[in-house]
Amino acid sequence: MSSEQTPTPTPTPASATAEETGPRPGRLTAAAAIAALEGLALVVGGGWMLVEGLTGHPDDRTSAVTGGVTLIVLALLPLLAARGLIARRGWSRGPAVITQIMALPVAYNMVRADSLAVPAGIVLGVVAVTALVLLVNPTTTQALGIRGPGNAGKQP
Repeated sequence: MSSEQTPTPTPTPASATAEETGPRPGRLTAAAAIAALEGLALVVGGGWMLVEGLTGHPDDRTSAVTGGVTLIVLALLPLLAARGLIARRGWSRGPAVITQIMALPVAYNMVRADSLAVPAGIVLGVVAVTALVLLVNPTTTQALGIRGPGNAGKQP
């Protein structure tokens, strides 16, 4: 069959939507990557706490195991948000913003510690603020189809 005889595929509704919205903005991709990395860090930290609680000699085994499981469960929030941001789902910005807001007090407490946690707290704070800036950027908001207050009923 020659190229002249090859039928052109009709776009599926999903590909038509992607073509209408254009390419994913870099800010949105960066925000999704940050959320995914935070989720992975929570999984790793929770797994480490869980393993240490089960195999090590913690002061309180129950607290170590509970803390590890809690971190692993909390990792679902940024991981789901990252997946939604990549797929351009408007609902995903909320969990991503909540994750960053929750990271700020943790970063503050880490910076106030007298230990090796200070540099990690600084990095966490910078990452959280950067992600917040990316998430509230008008380009990101538009790419997610979020219209702002008073514009919910208006057509884009």
